[in-house]
Amino acid sequence: MTDSTITDTATRLPFELTRRSWEWSRLWSWFPDGMPGPQKKALGRKHLRRVSLRRIVSEKKRRGTNQATVAASPSFDTNRESGSQHRTGLSDVAPMVGANLRRIRLQRGLSLERLAQASGVSRAMLGQIELDQSTPTINVVFKITRALNLPFSALLTAPSAERAKVLPAAKSKVLRSHDGTFSSRALFPFDERRRVEFYELRLVPLGVERAEAHAPGTVENLTVTKGALEMVVGGDRHLLSPGDAIQFEADTAHEYRNPGKSETVMYLVMTYAEKQG
Repeated sequence: MTDSTITDTATRLPFELTRRSWEWSRLWSWFPDGMPGPQKKALGRKHLRRVSLRRIVSEKKRRGTNQATVAASPSFDTNRESGSQHRTGLSDVAPMVGANLRRIRLQRGLSLERLAQASGVSRAMLGQIELDQSTPTINVVFKITRALNLPFSALLTAPSAERAKVLPAAKSKVLRSHDGTFSSRALFPFDERRRVEFYELRLVPLGVERAEAHAPGTVENLTVTKGALEMVVGGDRHLLSPGDAIQFEADTAHEYRNPGKSETVMYLVMTYAEKQG
């Protein structure tokens, strides 16, 4: 590159870039004391033009590298629902997305129609995704995970290979009443929301635990393994001994009473109604 090319290019640079006072003061100290002022200015301008041009060329190279990287990356179509778009970036994990979606939907007891209403993704598209007949876009996966109240990665991550999960008693979640007479220990992992929950309940002798009405459609299925239990549901009293079980609609106030002189131990399966909408 000739000096004339450098000069022509540098003359188009912003004035504040080529004539910064601190650069001039630094250059001025480099010149011999006996050099005439006009000669110093001419050499200084030439040097600054070269430096500025190098900055421009370096910046263009950096931007060109970044653009090339972006161009080489898969494009993400976030506006279309169709699974036939070009290179969504999810084609490699589409079978995993479908399998995870079906597993989670069935665990929560959701129909395709209900999930379609909640997510805004058509029933047909959801079915195609589950059957690996269509590759979902990023936008579609966002809609589905948002409706399921899950992180985006939930549908893209392979489920654990473990078929069994041990819940050590020492690490279990135990809730107690304010007076300590009633305790409830969760016998299920808190990894996601679920419609069915399993608890171990304990009630001290002569203890009483009053429960408010649960959401409509909630069902409790309870069995006694130790001691005696008087279950009061809607004003009706039911006396249970070890081995006995009771099932009732829990959308009304109910009470657990221990009429005996020893601790009562029972196990409860609570089933929630399917969420509407």
